[in-house]
Amino acid sequence: MKGEVFVKSKQSKQPEPSGAEQAAQLRLKQDLIEEAGMLEATQGRHAIHCLTVIGTIEGHTLAPENQKTTKYEHVIPQLVDIQEDPAIEGLLVILNTVGGDVEAGLALAELIAGVSKPSATLVLGGGHSIGIPLAVSARRSFIVPTATMTVHPVRHSGMVLGVPQTLRYFEQMQERIVGFVAGHSAISAKRFVQLMHNTGELVMDMGTVLNGQQAVEEGLIDALGGLGDALHYLYEEIEAGERG
Repeated sequence: MKGEVFVKSKQSKQPEPSGAEQAAQLRLKQDLIEEAGMLEATQGRHAIHCLTVIGTIEGHTLAPENQKTTKYEHVIPQLVDIQEDPAIEGLLVILNTVGGDVEAGLALAELIAGVSKPSATLVLGGGHSIGIPLAVSARRSFIVPTATMTVHPVRHSGMVLGVPQTLRYFEQMQERIVGFVAGHSAISAKRFVQLMHNTGELVMDMGTVLNGQQAVEEGLIDALGGLGDALHYLYEEIEAGERG
């Protein structure tokens, strides 16, 4: 599955594999990286599952072939496995997404928020649009200084009926997004809507682009930090749980 990484605690010493076995393992690892974006295992203090959300979040319809996507039907079973597998101690979600299907993104965000194990998100590059609920869905969120997050109203591509019911449907969808973000971050619903409806920044649209520092100052993201900071947080949470 795409974007799957395990950081496993050290095991008891095993017999050294033969040269042929080592070569086969290297080929398998390289194939997993190139074909599935997955690293089978690395060594660390605790077993951390790393889930990547990249490109467009693909939902009920297929994205164009030339777009990189995260397919929600691939991510859902991974999240169930993370929750159920006793060997997995924590979850790290790394995001660099332009957004995508609203319902698929919200579904994944709700699943991540429902994981009972220590969890953290890390925004790299961008966490735009429906990527924002995903970015705030874990227990602790991090963003690197050079990353950006675009806050804008709900958009729709394709045919739209110009009737009041359509506008109300968009309003309800936007309320779901605002409610989730406000409920899982320090930003207020009122302020988030203000950022959505800003008309003085984007040339062809309304909305606001926040860099890493601004996202933290607005209360949208918990802290500036990188991979080491996110892992350090997870290790501390896991070890605090072990101490009771």
